[in-house]
Amino acid sequence: MPRPESPPSATPEYGPNWFTAVMGTGVIAVAVAGLPFPIPGGHGVAVTFWLAAAGLLVAVCVAAVRRWHADRTIWTRHLDDPVLAHFYGAPPMAVLTVGAATMVAGPGVIGSDAATGVGAACWIIGTVAGLVSAVAVPYRMITAHTVGDDAATGGWLVSVVPPMVSATTGAALVGHLPAGQPRETMLLACYALFGLTALSGLLILNQVWQRIIRHGLPGAPAVPTLWIGLGFLGQSITAAHHLGRVAPEVAGEYGHALSMFALCYGVPLWGFTMFWLALVAALTVRQLRDGLPFAPTWWSFTFPVGTVVTGTSALAEATGLVAFGVAAGALLAVLIVGWLAAVVASIALFANATGSAVSPESTAPQALSATS
Repeated sequence: MPRPESPPSATPEYGPNWFTAVMGTGVIAVAVAGLPFPIPGGHGVAVTFWLAAAGLLVAVCVAAVRRWHADRTIWTRHLDDPVLAHFYGAPPMAVLTVGAATMVAGPGVIGSDAATGVGAACWIIGTVAGLVSAVAVPYRMITAHTVGDDAATGGWLVSVVPPMVSATTGAALVGHLPAGQPRETMLLACYALFGLTALSGLLILNQVWQRIIRHGLPGAPAVPTLWIGLGFLGQSITAAHHLGRVAPEVAGEYGHALSMFALCYGVPLWGFTMFWLALVAALTVRQLRDGLPFAPTWWSFTFPVGTVVTGTSALAEATGLVAFGVAAGALLAVLIVGWLAAVVASIALFANATGSAVSPESTAPQALSATS
C-alpha cells in the first residue's frame, strides 16, 4: 500500500531528531553549572539555557502532537526508517536533560523542592521512555529493517544512550530518597542503567569504526553523527563520577570501590574520548571542504561535546588537577561554537522553508536518510 502523501508545509517536517536541539541547549546549562571554576555570570548563563531548553521542549512536543494529528502514520513511518528510527532515543534524553538542568539551575528560580520535583518527574518519564527506546529500536532493526554492511552511523547510538543519561541524573536523586534500601536500590539501578549503555554502546561504536574504515565516510548529512560517539563516551565518564561520589555514603564498603572505579574508568576513557574528538573533528573539516549542507544532525555538534565537558569537569573535581579544568574550559568554548552553528543553520533552514514553501517530505528526514 503506498504511503499517504503529506500536505505541503511551510516548515520542515517534524522528526524525533528535532529533540536534539533541546538536548544541545540544555546541556550547556548543565556544563556551565558543573565547571570546576567559577565564570562571571555563570549562574545567569545556566538559567538562560535551562529556560531556553524547557521552552524548546514544550515547542517540539506541541509540534509532535500537531503533526501526529495531521498524519497518524508519521511516527510508525519514522520507526520504519532505518536511519531516523534511532532518533527515538532523543525525546527521552531531551526530557532528562531538561530535568538535569532544572536541578542545577532551577533552585534559585523556582525553589529547591520544586526543582527536585521537576527533576524527579523528568527522570521517571525519561528513564521509562529511554528503556523502551533502547530495546524497541534494536528489536525493530533486527526484525524489520534492511541493514547493509555500510549502514552504521553514529546515529545508531542515540537509541541506547538514554539509560546512561538516566544513570547520571539519577545519582542526583539518590540523596533525596529514604536512607537504607531505597537509596541503595536506586544507586544500583543506576549502575545497571550505566552497564546497559556501556556495553551496547561499545558494540555500536565498534560497528561505526568498521564502517568508516572499510567503506569510508557516510553521506555528508550523516557525517556530524560521528560526533555522537562523544556523547556516549563523555556521558559514561560523567555517570561513573556522579555515581561514585554518592556510593560511599550509600553502599558502605563496596561503595568505596565504586568510587575508585569512577577514576580508574574515567581517566583512561577520557584519553580515548580525546582521540575520538580529534578524529571526528578532522573528518568533519575534510567534509566541509567538499560541502556539508545543514541537516538536523548538526545538533550532534552540541550535546555530545557537552557531555565531554561534564566528564572532564568531573575528572577535575575528582583529581584536583588544573589540567582537567583547563581542558573543560576549552571544550566549553567548542560547545558554544557548535551550538551557535547549529542555531544559525536551523534558523536559516526554517527561514528558507517558509520563504519557498518546501514540502515536508523534502527536508529533515530525507537529509538524514542520505547516508551513503
